[in-house]
Amino acid sequence: MFRINTASVICATGSTSQPARSFCLAEAPSADVAMAVHREAHGLLPEEIIEVEGKDVEGLLGTTQEVPRRQTPPPDTAFRAVLFTDVEGSTALTQRLGDARAMELLRVHDSTVRGALTETGGREIKHTGDGLMASFGSVARAVECSIMVQRALAAEDSVRLRIGIGAGEPVEESNDIFGAAVQLAARACSKAVAGQIIVSGVVRDLCIGKGFAFTDRGRVRLKGFDEPVRLFEVSWRGGENA
Repeated sequence: MFRINTASVICATGSTSQPARSFCLAEAPSADVAMAVHREAHGLLPEEIIEVEGKDVEGLLGTTQEVPRRQTPPPDTAFRAVLFTDVEGSTALTQRLGDARAMELLRVHDSTVRGALTETGGREIKHTGDGLMASFGSVARAVECSIMVQRALAAEDSVRLRIGIGAGEPVEESNDIFGAAVQLAARACSKAVAGQIIVSGVVRDLCIGKGFAFTDRGRVRLKGFDEPVRLFEVSWRGGENA
C-alpha cells in the first residue's frame, strides 16, 4: 500500500505562515500505478510516494473488506470506479421501431444492467436516458459487471451497448457524483462502439492479476482533457486475446 504525499500548501495563520501537507491513501500494485491513480483522481502529481504496510494502515484506520456480492458498497467510499452504459443509436432505433418497441428494448437494457449491478455490488447513480451511470468500490467488480452485461445482451441479440469505465475520487453531492473520474468514464464510453468495453489506463492497471484480458487502444484525445489518455478495451468474447 502506498501513502501519497501531495504538494505542500501554504496556510496563513495570523502573522506567520507554515507549510501544511495533505495525504492520500491508495492501494496499488506499484508506485507508478499509485501515481497514475492520484493524477486521474485529483489532476495533480504527488510530491512524494511512501510505501506503507497494510497492517500499519489497518492499525490506524481499522480493517477493510471487499463488499460481498449482492451488497451495495457504502455511499461515502472515496475511491470509486465509475461505469457508463449507452445504447447505440437509440434515436435511430426509435425512428425505425417506434416508441413502444424502443422502450421495450430500453427496459431490457435497464433490467440487465441492474441485475448485474446487484450481482457485483454496484450502485446505480442515475439513468441517462440512453443508458445508466453506476459506481463501484472495486475496479475489478466494475469490469466484471460490464462483461456480465455485454454477454447477457449478446445472448439476447437485441440491444447493442457500449460501456466506458474510469476510476478516481469523484465528488458526491445530492445523490450524484462529479469530477474527472466521471468525465473520463463518460468520454471512454463515447469512444466505444457497440459491443465494446473501453476503460482508462488506471482501471487496467488496478486489474492486474484479476484474470481479465485487455487490448491497448493507444493514446486518445478526449474532450476536456489537456493530454491524450491511454485507453484499453476489455476482452469479453470467447477467443479474444489481450
